[in-house]
Amino acid sequence: MTLEFIGLVGAQESSESLAAQGPIVDLPFIKAFSHAQEYAGFDKVLLAVNTRAPDSMILASYVAAFTDKLGLLVAHRPGFQAPTFAARQFATLDQLSHGRAAINVITGGDSGDLQRDGDFLSKDERYARTGEYLDIMKLTWESRTPFRYDGKFYQVEDNLTEVKPWQQPRVPVYFSGASEAAIDIAARHADVYMMWGEPLEQVKSRIEQVRAAARKYGREKHIRFSLSLRPILGDTDEQAWARANRLLREAQANIGGRSIQPDSNTGSQRLYQLATARKVYDSCLWTEIAALSGAAGNSTALVGSADTVADAALEYYKLGITTFLFRGFDQLRDATDYGQHLLPRIRARVKALAAAA
Repeated sequence: MTLEFIGLVGAQESSESLAAQGPIVDLPFIKAFSHAQEYAGFDKVLLAVNTRAPDSMILASYVAAFTDKLGLLVAHRPGFQAPTFAARQFATLDQLSHGRAAINVITGGDSGDLQRDGDFLSKDERYARTGEYLDIMKLTWESRTPFRYDGKFYQVEDNLTEVKPWQQPRVPVYFSGASEAAIDIAARHADVYMMWGEPLEQVKSRIEQVRAAARKYGREKHIRFSLSLRPILGDTDEQAWARANRLLREAQANIGGRSIQPDSNTGSQRLYQLATARKVYDSCLWTEIAALSGAAGNSTALVGSADTVADAALEYYKLGITTFLFRGFDQLRDATDYGQHLLPRIRARVKALAAAA
């Protein structure tokens, strides 16, 4: 199974434990962070989406211009522009970057955040709209003759877009969402289904659930799985846990010393329940910052030496996780450490496992 590592590039340095540094669009930081992860051996970086943040597609175009091989996983919310228009944007980015573009489809999220951009549909309606949106994007990328589409949310007539993706037949689709409606759309459309860092038992159950849903569409062997985690490394396990506790104190001070309630999306609700039930799962999955921050996104950590964390990652790989999205709390430092110490160890363990098999 192909192993893939994804990082993150934001427009400004910040984390739960670090108040935002510099301007809202910090060009030196964007360049340094992108180059650090490209040098560290990450395959892609995520450009996240949020109503308070700079635009992910424009940031991706900027990063593409000064990197050579770093993939660009652009978070994108269906429903805020025409799917044919969005398909042309992604095809253009893919051409400009010589095949480095991918889309991370974000349908749900916090309902309040969606409403700030004028989206008041219910969750099930949003996912139904996403299904049509992806139908049309794929037709736009792949059709060699004019097509029409007549759906509940979108109608398209006589569309033939000349710009096609560099990657054939289309741009890869990464999909996030934990509800039943989300899993059904993922089963139909996703190349990679993305999850936040949960215990092994829960991750195994979700993989089985998604594969079962994909089987209805004949796609159970075509969908891969990604896990998002926040590794906290130390020279020893003891040093790593000491650092984790320091980061927790800094996060408490940064957030204001009180826990935030989870967002309305299913993934946050699910992760928050796990995080508030136990502080540590399995060998080293740490949940305290997830509990503090309301499990708003990727917020659980694997804590330990590089060997301990690599061993923990391998257990997820054995379940079927082939993509890992890693980002740190000390962003530049952690990206460098991952490249020097963590990624090579995980690759070596996966290679040894394959050889043994």
